[in-house]
Amino acid sequence: MEQGEAAAPVTEERSGEEEDDFGYRLFPDRDKKPQSFLARSLFTFHNRCQLMLRMTLETNPYAQLLLEAMKQSGCTVFNDRHFSCENCDGCVSGGFDSATSQIVLCQNNIRQQAHMNRVVAHELIHAFDHCRAHVDWFKNVKHLACSEIRAANLSGDCTVMNEIARFKFGLKGHHQTCVRDRAIRSILAVRKVSKETAEKAVDEVFDACFNDLEPFGRIPHSKKDAKRAYRDFQNRDRYNANL
Repeated sequence: MEQGEAAAPVTEERSGEEEDDFGYRLFPDRDKKPQSFLARSLFTFHNRCQLMLRMTLETNPYAQLLLEAMKQSGCTVFNDRHFSCENCDGCVSGGFDSATSQIVLCQNNIRQQAHMNRVVAHELIHAFDHCRAHVDWFKNVKHLACSEIRAANLSGDCTVMNEIARFKFGLKGHHQTCVRDRAIRSILAVRKVSKETAEKAVDEVFDACFNDLEPFGRIPHSKKDAKRAYRDFQNRDRYNANL
């Protein structure tokens, strides 16, 4: 989750006195009835969100690769069905709702195309993980931690330029530090767990999940890297088809 993007909000009651809403409080429109097309068309935020989403899906190599990988895995993504532009809490930019297999895009918080590109890529990684693996988003915090590590690592969240924009600088190992920190923050945003619990979950799965580079086959540190990865993915698919 980029602070942000939240992973997989779903309502479920926790054992104990406190009820965990699994991040749904950050996405208040999830409980509302869908607005009519006419009502939605009157809101600039919604129109802008839809236009930026279309631009991302048509031109962004991170998104294009992930969409192709999901299609090959039997989870074809449809714009109208699997993306929803909604109003959210001010601290998040998007989320993956595993209960509906929908990606929520926070139309009131995403104002630039570059931000939309990053949010869509991040949430598509969660959707890809949901498609290819038996992820227990609600009861196994290590599963959530793993997907958050992968999303921060592969979506462009931790590129040098994004970190500079956040006034964060580092040399050796800074990318790993950024991935770890953002994964922990994402867990804390959508789960009522202590920071120590989030840190422990991330640290226990970090090496395995950081090195799981599917479907990119590399860490795409830039748009150019993502384009190369997308080209390689397409060539790999053609090669496999000819075997």
